[in-house]
Amino acid sequence: MNSMQRRLNKKMDILLERENSGPLKKKNLNRALRRALQNKLALVGLGIFLSIIILCFFAPLFTKYDPLKINIRASLQSPSAAHIFGTDTIGRDIFSRILYGGRLSILIGFGSAIGASFLGVVLGAWAGYRGGWFDFLMLRTSELFLFFPQIILCLLLVTMVGQSVGNLLGIFIFTGWCGIFRMTRARMLSLREEEYVQALKVLGVPEPIICYKHVLPNALGPVFVNITLSTAIFILQEAALSFMGLGVPLEIATWGNILNVANNLNILKVNWWIWLPVGTMISLFVLSINFIGDGLRDSTDPSQQG
Repeated sequence: MNSMQRRLNKKMDILLERENSGPLKKKNLNRALRRALQNKLALVGLGIFLSIIILCFFAPLFTKYDPLKINIRASLQSPSAAHIFGTDTIGRDIFSRILYGGRLSILIGFGSAIGASFLGVVLGAWAGYRGGWFDFLMLRTSELFLFFPQIILCLLLVTMVGQSVGNLLGIFIFTGWCGIFRMTRARMLSLREEEYVQALKVLGVPEPIICYKHVLPNALGPVFVNITLSTAIFILQEAALSFMGLGVPLEIATWGNILNVANNLNILKVNWWIWLPVGTMISLFVLSINFIGDGLRDSTDPSQQG
């Protein structure tokens, strides 16, 4: 019996080492990094992404204007040397509002994506590994959320709980966890049948430790890709809600609230500088995140590797 136990322990150690460490893992990591660096669109996206991040989070170095300062005398000025992107209907400098507003929009996007991914991963890992009534309940719940368009759910919840940055983050997390939940669950369903998992069960290792410490790290590859793509989705949703006046309170500068000023047919036709620069900034940032996400997916997905 002792001899059989020693052989089982040795086999488990070999399997865990092969799965979680050693030269093979380092080789795979280096290969993934090389493939990512060879993806030109991903590099372009990374360059655009870093440029926008630097502009927004170091905004005082690039503009001298207060994004909230009102100057009625300078209202609706077209782009000039004094105001690169012109001014809005109450004289606020649009360039400074884009830079300062980008901080909050980006934080909302990343915060919501990370929060939704964390919730989806925790629930999806346990549902996929354990199965049973919890898996059935969470799967039906996710289907219920996915049945309704997310933007409609966000609209309903905003009208119920009110407008604030915290409420918007909570709503995005509450409505955005289902996709990553189903992705994580699917990965765990296949990984839980691996030999090292069965060996850990035989040795009496507690199931939560097996699930979250030994199995989950091997399912996290698609999660990082999902975070990038979810960030882009949440930024677009914030912009859409704020454009309709249901996002972040209008007195706070965000990309969506800058677009809200252009919620007028005459401004859309005549004062193009109010909506075109911020619309271009949103499009570039979302495209850059999508390019980075595609590069991560191509470099980490085994089906994409030769």
